[in-house]
Amino acid sequence: MNVIVIGGGPAGMMAAISSAEKGNEVVILEKMQSLGRKLLISGKGRCNITSSLEMDEFIKNTPGNGMFLYSCFKQFTNSDIIKFLKNEGLEVKEERGNRIFPVTDKSIDVLKCFTKRIKRLKIKIKYEAKVEKILSERGHVVGVIVNGNVMKADKVILATGGNSYPLTGSTGDGYKLVKELGHTVTKIRPSLVPLESYNKETCKDLQGLSLKNVKIQLKDLDNKKVIYEDFGEMIFTHFGVSGPTILSSSAHLVRYKNIEEKLKNKNIILSIDLKPALSEEKLDGRILKDFAKQKNREFKNSLGELLPHKLINTIIERSKINPNKKINEISKEERKKLLKLLKQFDVEISNFRPIEEAIITSGGVNIKEINPKTMESKIIHGLYFAGEVIDVDSYTGGFNLQIAYSTGYVAGIS
Repeated sequence: MNVIVIGGGPAGMMAAISSAEKGNEVVILEKMQSLGRKLLISGKGRCNITSSLEMDEFIKNTPGNGMFLYSCFKQFTNSDIIKFLKNEGLEVKEERGNRIFPVTDKSIDVLKCFTKRIKRLKIKIKYEAKVEKILSERGHVVGVIVNGNVMKADKVILATGGNSYPLTGSTGDGYKLVKELGHTVTKIRPSLVPLESYNKETCKDLQGLSLKNVKIQLKDLDNKKVIYEDFGEMIFTHFGVSGPTILSSSAHLVRYKNIEEKLKNKNIILSIDLKPALSEEKLDGRILKDFAKQKNREFKNSLGELLPHKLINTIIERSKINPNKKINEISKEERKKLLKLLKQFDVEISNFRPIEEAIITSGGVNIKEINPKTMESKIIHGLYFAGEVIDVDSYTGGFNLQIAYSTGYVAGIS
């Protein structure tokens, strides 16, 4: 069987490998000058390969149509990708949050495992190959038009990625190709993306401040509802907030009902618990203890042991306590106000950052039009899908790359 794989990212490479191992003649059409560009920048250049969690947990960590992936996750697991890499000579290690990385801390070493297997299987690669059309006859794939030329195929696997990180080649080409064949594409939006804030001045003042071991909650003030909560690290930026917990929260927020309207109406609040390890009672005790040690100091000089230096002025401003007031003059009500601020530091969320800054894309080829057991199109026989081009997306932590491997593997063998 002649198989064409459109796209040379992790999903496309895995699809090509699993298809070639079944004895098929496979060619990868990659519009860039090299394979796996997005893989190289994943995990800040270290490549968060996958997660060590059970595969059922992967579904729970996939707010974007996780159950659709049940069969793919069973057919190709996190253990399978680790075994694949070990067979190519690359060992892995586990870090905080169940994250799996290469022992070398270099994403290039993960890519080399794929390219070595591709070379050994004699899979052809055509670079700078822009696919203009997928050809079909009587409801079956017959080939593609690439750089103005027709290439015949018995099977086509579409693994073009989403619309995020366009410099890596993810520019949404696949959506146009499948729409022409009668497929529908759900709304394309950024996911795993930083969030902008209405509190621009506050965020600018705190720019670069990284908070570790904080609890965050995204709240809908309109419905008095907690949309998402997490624990870990975040960072303030000139436009708002970013960091692992924020990126994961965006994957949940992007699918929240009427989100654009709620953001416009200032209904979405990020509430940060700066001291999650302490109950209000224990935190109050800690503040009293600090105040007792510094009772003759001015308020502005008393928070150094409690807070990062960069945060002190903002907390003082928000508390509305006179910064020059002596500690022993601070009232119980003022102390309670400070306590509440530390347990609930609020930032008004105004928007998502542009899709070009997103790690992944939310939206894609409608899952109702894809067979979840084979990744084959229900509309065009012989057309298969893999990776981010499908309407599935997960939190950070290696889950999205596992989606790429699992869907790619299944699309290749089917």
